[in-house]
Amino acid sequence: MSTIYVALDDGLLVVQGGNGRWEATPRMDETAPRCLAADPAYPERVWCGTAGGGAWRSDNAGVSWRTAGDALPAVDVSALAVSPGEEVVYAGIDPSAMWRSDDGGRHWEELPAMNRLPSAPTWSFPPRPDTSHVRWITLDPAAPDRLYVCIEAGALVRSTDGGRTWTDRVPDGPADTHTLAAHPDSPGRLYSAAGDGFGMPGRGYNESHDGGDTWARPDEGIERHYLFGLAVDPGDPETVVVSAADSPMTAHNPQVADSTVYRRSGGGPWHEVREGLPEPKGSLRALLAANAEEPGVFYAASNRGLYRSADAGASWEPVLAPLPDRYRGQSPNAIAVTE
Repeated sequence: MSTIYVALDDGLLVVQGGNGRWEATPRMDETAPRCLAADPAYPERVWCGTAGGGAWRSDNAGVSWRTAGDALPAVDVSALAVSPGEEVVYAGIDPSAMWRSDDGGRHWEELPAMNRLPSAPTWSFPPRPDTSHVRWITLDPAAPDRLYVCIEAGALVRSTDGGRTWTDRVPDGPADTHTLAAHPDSPGRLYSAAGDGFGMPGRGYNESHDGGDTWARPDEGIERHYLFGLAVDPGDPETVVVSAADSPMTAHNPQVADSTVYRRSGGGPWHEVREGLPEPKGSLRALLAANAEEPGVFYAASNRGLYRSADAGASWEPVLAPLPDRYRGQSPNAIAVTE
């Protein structure tokens, strides 16, 4: 049985089931969930960051929740990452800052060195240019103290010592990564879905094979270069799916929504995926996820519903489409999947 967590504007939707039978339960009403992270070592342990309400933790697959920590009670937590089974949790904040807990969220310490990087004064979120936020945190599967932090917008920065010291962005790296993935079977490889294809140098899809020192853009076949969601097949580091639009407006504005999904496998070109998914017109950018225990399986959540692929992203089927009435038409903020 799989458990799918979908963070929406006014609550969390917990979907459990499999084999075409799914049950959805609303949780965390009126908490404004913004980001999610699951602990790979403990499938029932999941974390949720909220807008204005700090971080929360559940140890029973979302049935009950408690606030996590004394230092993050009323801040905007925009990104979370968990070191498997080690009680080490990272929280990214809006405006941009990083915090770390070494005891499962009971106590937190700020990691201020990130904000002293030379590029920090240039970080800016275009809709409100006086600030930026941590959009995504990825831990290296081979070295949990090595972390990659994506600032929206302006930088992808790195630490090799759990956030004590930092390496600034590199000139050819993505500046506006929305989702960043790594894969345990491909050490040093990073996959970035970015907004760089719209109004910034470079393109939307980026890859590094040396831990972020250098970057390439293998995007043959992608025609829409504002990328947002991304997931990699747990069983095959060469199979990747991304969500894409022509611009931030068509990705995020319901009035002009027009977004699609692309798939790449075996090092070949990207192909648009339509089978089983709703039409691009009217679809906001999808969030994509995979579960380490389900090789060849992907999940997608958008304003049109929740979908699952059992053939490595080649075709999809609905889990909940449309979303339940109270969430219908909402664009999810985050998705996580566990066994």
